[in-house]
Amino acid sequence: MAISDWPAQERPREKLLAKGAASLSDAELLAIFLRTGVKGKSAVDLARELLNRFGGLRPLMEASQSQFCSALGLGQAKYVQLQAVMEMSRRHLAAQLERGSALESPQAVRQYLAAQLRHENREVFACLLLDNRHRVIRYEALFFGTINAASVYPREVVALALRHQAAAMILAHNHPSGVAEPSQADRQITDQLVRALALVEVRVLDHLVVGDGESVSFAECGWL
Repeated sequence: MAISDWPAQERPREKLLAKGAASLSDAELLAIFLRTGVKGKSAVDLARELLNRFGGLRPLMEASQSQFCSALGLGQAKYVQLQAVMEMSRRHLAAQLERGSALESPQAVRQYLAAQLRHENREVFACLLLDNRHRVIRYEALFFGTINAASVYPREVVALALRHQAAAMILAHNHPSGVAEPSQADRQITDQLVRALALVEVRVLDHLVVGDGESVSFAECGWL
């Protein structure tokens, strides 16, 4: 049965308009993105099939171009469209931060940093530079690969802060495993950076570890 033949309250688009996007399942959201199904399958049926194939919405959205385009019902046009939507989301989150103090909108900081780091399949260490009113100056990814004491250089972090005249900083890195629990190495690196940045009067406000669907704040844990 075509979706147009479904009861109005069960159609994804009508349901979104009536109850909001949060009320939709992953398959329903994906069906709206797909717009149409394929022969013998509605857009919702196809969406369910794709979610099963990729293992969920996040793996589908983070699939490489070749993986994405090889799936039935997808292709280069859909891949381009998805990348544009994801980038608009990241820019929207960045714009929210730029309007005021990062400390006044901790949830926006979490969402922005998660959007930047959660899709990475390797560890990325990044800094959010802030001015003396804690407004965002810029986001910078500095180190890539396995993050440990040997691969994060305090000198480069200090140089970045001085170059952009930052007064404060929020550190962040991801755990590709999906588990956001900070390691002992994470805590040691943070301590080193806090001491190094204090020498140039730059305060570390937080260190956020981004996992799959969750993040851990050093400040909230009382480690800063």
